[in-house]
Amino acid sequence: MKPIEFSKDERAAATGKLRDYFARELDQELGLLPAEMLLDFIGKEIGGAFYNRGVHDAQQLVQQKAEDIVEALYGLERSR
Repeated sequence: MKPIEFSKDERAAATGKLRDYFARELDQELGLLPAEMLLDFIGKEIGGAFYNRGVHDAQQLVQQKAEDIVEALYGLERSR
């Protein structure tokens, strides 16, 4: 699977959130380079699981909407 690629701004925002999380929740200072390395690790090693879950959720939503449309169309049929 192709690794997730972020724009410069997205990468900066994500590493900022990681650094904030470490400071707030773990009382640890996370430098910029370790934050970038952690982001790369997450994207490479577990990012696919999040991506696949999103695809699965989207499939379920589309399937439910399609079923709703079919039901609505049946409701529009006229009896003979």
